[in-house]
Amino acid sequence: MRQSRVPGGNPFVFGFVGALGVLTAWLLVQAIATAGSMLLLIVVSLFLAIGLNPAVEFLRRHNLSKPLAITVVFLGVILVFVGSGLVLVPPLTEQSGAFAERIPRYAAQLQTNPIVRDLDQRFQLLDRLVDHVGSGAFGTQLFGGLLGFGQVVIGAIFNALTVLVLTLYFLGSMETMKKAFYLLVPRSRRDRTRMIGDAIVDRIGGYVGGNLVVSLIAGVVTFVFLVIMRVPYALALALIVALTDLIPMVGAFIGAMIASTVGFFVSVPVGIACVVFFILYQQVENYWIAPRVMERSVDVPPVATIVGALIGGTLLGVVGALLAIPLTAALLIIVREVVLPRQERA
Repeated sequence: MRQSRVPGGNPFVFGFVGALGVLTAWLLVQAIATAGSMLLLIVVSLFLAIGLNPAVEFLRRHNLSKPLAITVVFLGVILVFVGSGLVLVPPLTEQSGAFAERIPRYAAQLQTNPIVRDLDQRFQLLDRLVDHVGSGAFGTQLFGGLLGFGQVVIGAIFNALTVLVLTLYFLGSMETMKKAFYLLVPRSRRDRTRMIGDAIVDRIGGYVGGNLVVSLIAGVVTFVFLVIMRVPYALALALIVALTDLIPMVGAFIGAMIASTVGFFVSVPVGIACVVFFILYQQVENYWIAPRVMERSVDVPPVATIVGALIGGTLLGVVGALLAIPLTAALLIIVREVVLPRQERA
């Protein structure tokens, strides 16, 4: 009877090699996990570069050189970020201070409610809340102390600068990267791969451009409505609505909730009017504006959009939800152009 032989002839050598393989795999997983945040920044930067590339190509078609076109587009992006900060930071700072000063008044109003008054008499909840929020330590505790707040700010600035630099680099070397990728494909399949790759890049760029148009419309309409209703800081609120509208599925609700909350601080009728306005506008955006803007840029079925956004949001949060729809479009292109024809020939 023939006995099975251990690879390498020695059980000790086989176990040692197997242990080294497991250790190498574990170290590789740990390295990927450690570099996960940086890999995410690289993916986001590449996504932004692909989304901004159509604007660069548009300027190049109007007789601008590639370096000048990239400079114009990149300066536009920086101006948007700087302008957003200048519009948002002052009202947020002022409103935060005003809110802290009005907390005692809000607490007194809550005490008129029988249930709240009974709970407050038992546990002194409102007094503790007023003392805690009114203390100087509340703001720092919100971010894990002064050191934690500084780390959050520094980390956000570092991530933003990293994304901007990588986006600029990817914009400048987009054609070079595409050619290098296509050279990795066998010559017999290179033309078809180039066609599919260019279609995927166009879909991603179309999605970014279309999403920006939809968000811009939401911001402008919201600004006009808030000005008519005399809601304070209409420009800042409209900008928040436009930015959150970029987030699939939940972004519109977040922006509407923030703006409506400020409306309720003005008066109850104004708050109700804001809620009704955002409900009606979302119906118009979901069933009329967005389909007409997106139908020529991203051909993705609604079911695939919802499923992709849910999966992306579960895996990577807001960033995953943003990347999910164009990646779903890319996957559908591959299935349509590669998988289905191969199945038909089988």
